[in-house]
Amino acid sequence: MSTAAAKVNRIGPAKPVRVIAILLMLAGLVMVVAGATTWFTVQSQLADERITVSEDADWFAGEKIDGPLTAYAEAQIIEKHALESSGGKTYAELDREDPARQTVMNGSFLRASLFTSVVSFGIAAMAMGLGVVIALIGYAQFLLARSLAAALEAAA
Repeated sequence: MSTAAAKVNRIGPAKPVRVIAILLMLAGLVMVVAGATTWFTVQSQLADERITVSEDADWFAGEKIDGPLTAYAEAQIIEKHALESSGGKTYAELDREDPARQTVMNGSFLRASLFTSVVSFGIAAMAMGLGVVIALIGYAQFLLARSLAAALEAAA
């Protein structure tokens, strides 16, 4: 075997590691972009509704609902208002003929919609965080592949 062929055989193990590293960095970048896109889409859709947190909310009173914390605060105050209107009873506890049933049902639907946006923000944040971690793992693996190739070349 020639020295050039021996050199290629020694460096060869670093190439698949480098390819996997690049794929990890790309996957991480895609996750960060997808998470950010989701975050800003949900934020934009909430802002377009022009909803503000009720003035009697414990947090963020009067602020525009355009993020997970303001959406959560409004969901909490909607629950409070619905329970006040029903005498503390939930939708399931109310008689079918009770006039408060419709109000409590609407409150439940609004709360569910707001909680869906809160969950969407959480998933988007998780995707971005995992994307950064995966990209960093790929970068570390890329550096290790470079070191492995240099060590194998030096040994040749």
